[in-house]
Amino acid sequence: MSSTTHLITADELIRMPDDGRRYELFKGELLTMSPAGEEHAAITMRLSGLLEPYVRSNRLGRAYAEGGFKLESNPDTVLAPDIAFIRLERVGTVSKSYRAGAPDLAVEVLSPNDRTAKIEEKTARWLSLGVSVVWLVSPQNKTVEICFANGKREKLTESDELTGGDLIPGFRILVSDIFAD
Repeated sequence: MSSTTHLITADELIRMPDDGRRYELFKGELLTMSPAGEEHAAITMRLSGLLEPYVRSNRLGRAYAEGGFKLESNPDTVLAPDIAFIRLERVGTVSKSYRAGAPDLAVEVLSPNDRTAKIEEKTARWLSLGVSVVWLVSPQNKTVEICFANGKREKLTESDELTGGDLIPGFRILVSDIFAD
């Protein structure tokens, strides 16, 4: 006896009722995530509050919080980073559904229960699907690991400065500011 799995489309995903959970799709399979904890939410808000005004005031593009990006079709893949950025020349019009294509920057704020293998898998997925840079923000270690599409990685500690590099020119903050209470 064989069983079949019903693959979910991006259109079905966006129409799902709000049940308090967050969902993503990977090749049509529904991935369920618990709501973020308080520390995760506070750090995501803090970093968003530092990044978004800079991006907007310098007309560099658009920053997003927890928005879904449709990265593949048939079967669909929809991923939602905690924070994302798209360069001005790629922004276009705002969709009522999921944004088609990858952001230039995906920021993932790590939760205490995130397994290293899961983090590495999701980072590799982001980079393979068109993201230029992934920032892995670790509240537990108070670090930011920068992962580039070319395979280069750089780990920053609280005493280091996080910059936007060529992607977000002029953006710079101390890593410690991300974790400040």
